[in-house]
Amino acid sequence: MKSTTIIAVRRGGRVAMAGDGQVTLGSTVMKNGARKIRLIHGDGVMVGFAGGAADGLALMEKLEQKLDAYGGNLRRAAVELAKDWRMDKALRRLEAVMLVSDGDALLLLSGSGDVIEPDDDVLAIGSGGPYALAAARALMKHTDMTALEIATEAIGTAAGICIYTNDSIITQELPAS
Repeated sequence: MKSTTIIAVRRGGRVAMAGDGQVTLGSTVMKNGARKIRLIHGDGVMVGFAGGAADGLALMEKLEQKLDAYGGNLRRAAVELAKDWRMDKALRRLEAVMLVSDGDALLLLSGSGDVIEPDDDVLAIGSGGPYALAAARALMKHTDMTALEIATEAIGTAAGICIYTNDSIITQELPAS
């Protein structure tokens, strides 16, 4: 995905997501302050997406429907969404990747059917994802920074390297369950 950077970090009883605000169309920056992280399901589930904005928003709506159908169980809703996303002809065309958390589960969802929970409480997606992931892992290992501080710093690092990531950082935080 050449579109953005989103990172999620769980530490010290909190889960934080941070993302940049850049929206590009080809090689042109169209917007600097887009919000790619949202709270859904009564503000109990945090979602960040990379990829097409309309696709990401459509997938958030589908996830919320699955959460309603499965009593708020994020892991179950995520698996069911990933199955539909991979199998349904219309959903299969959606180009986005999502990070989701309810404070307990921390998951990456993709149209390939992926539902990935990290071993180390850090996930990142988007064009600057590898840079943000590396920065966050180093900060987790060598500092006492909070989840929010690590996520914010990791996006800042990615913004200094990735041309599709800017330093207009949007953050969101949930208490860990």
